[in-house]
Amino acid sequence: MRIYALVACLSAFLCGIAAAQQPPAIVSVAQVVESKNVVAGHSFVGTVHPIRRSVVGSAVDGRVTEFPVNSGDLVKAKQPLAQLLTKQLEIQIAAAEADLKLKQEELRELKNGARLEEKREAAAKMAAAQAAYDYTQQRLQRTKALFERNAVSEDNLQDDVSKALAASQLYEAAKAANDLVVAGPRPERIAQAEAREMIAQEEVNRLRDLLVKHTIVSPFDGYVVAEHTEVGQWIKSGELVAEVEDLSQLEIEAQVLENYLDHVKPGVKARIEIPALENKLFVGEVQTVVPRGDERSRNFPVKVVLKNQYDDAGVPLVKSGMFARVWLPVEHRESVLLVPQDAVVMGGPVPIVYAAEPDPQNPELAVAKLIPVTLGSAFEAYFEATGALTPGMKLVIEGNERLRPGQQLRIVAASRGAPENGDQSAAKSSAAR
Repeated sequence: MRIYALVACLSAFLCGIAAAQQPPAIVSVAQVVESKNVVAGHSFVGTVHPIRRSVVGSAVDGRVTEFPVNSGDLVKAKQPLAQLLTKQLEIQIAAAEADLKLKQEELRELKNGARLEEKREAAAKMAAAQAAYDYTQQRLQRTKALFERNAVSEDNLQDDVSKALAASQLYEAAKAANDLVVAGPRPERIAQAEAREMIAQEEVNRLRDLLVKHTIVSPFDGYVVAEHTEVGQWIKSGELVAEVEDLSQLEIEAQVLENYLDHVKPGVKARIEIPALENKLFVGEVQTVVPRGDERSRNFPVKVVLKNQYDDAGVPLVKSGMFARVWLPVEHRESVLLVPQDAVVMGGPVPIVYAAEPDPQNPELAVAKLIPVTLGSAFEAYFEATGALTPGMKLVIEGNERLRPGQQLRIVAASRGAPENGDQSAAKSSAAR
């Protein structure tokens, strides 16, 4: 820390003259908070994993005709990962749709009933049968009268009786046919036709669903991290196609000794250090404490959720599989100092903060003082910190990205509502856990 202090002093000496010539920087400040009986932090090692990871497989058999993605590609939800051959399936769908059309028209014909011309034809046949029946009845009556006077033989009588009976049966048949035409098809026949149409519709639905499954898509937004097939390869149902990981949110699993678990609860903030990204600050939150530990080490898995950060090109900074250190509150300490998270500036050998000290030459302004710090646990919007800090010291939380030691400052109210005037309630409530 002495070396870092010397570096800070040398930097202040070299930059002080130039900083004095610059116009005052517009900044906002918040105070260093002293918290009593805070739960102090301890670091644990862990590995970064994605919150969501899907090993995408094929639901059908088929030959791969397209495989447009490569490892490392960013894909959107429902974006195709692979396309299987569908020509034969398209032919089956066309045939099934034609059969469905046939069943639909048959049902429509039944529901519409007989056409007007068919009804007229049935009525005309019934009328003709009625006329024939009336004629034979009249002829039979005349023949009976002649037979009683012995003017005709018994054979003539029996012949007219037979003709009258036949005309009566023909009339009944024509009348029944007309009634059927007027009444329309039976409900049972309509129900049967509806069932046949439903069967044909479900066959079309089945084939269309099968066609959709021939296009294998990403289940969510993410990155392709592995390829398991290629164009021309025959894959069976259940075989792997690609692996996709969602890196927008990450999970770090740390192994915590059972003695520390009393202080580690879901919702507790955790500061995360990723050595590969030493210039970045990360704060996560404990999501789960797995209630089953290792019987030998007595360590329990603690899962911390972290929202990823992105560079200017939109590429996620934290990658799956990276090594991480997780700072968790695990033991009591008498007193610690807390600094606002926004006050910490990364990018050098150690984290630094800028204190806003009174300007002896101009009471309306302040002067920036560079202070190296060592960070501990995270508490809501604060970090535990050690260094040349004092309770109530004002630290720059807005406008500190390009400050230089010795630069004049004009303090304004914070745009994000930071605790400028010693509002320590948030820090104290967090530290009291």
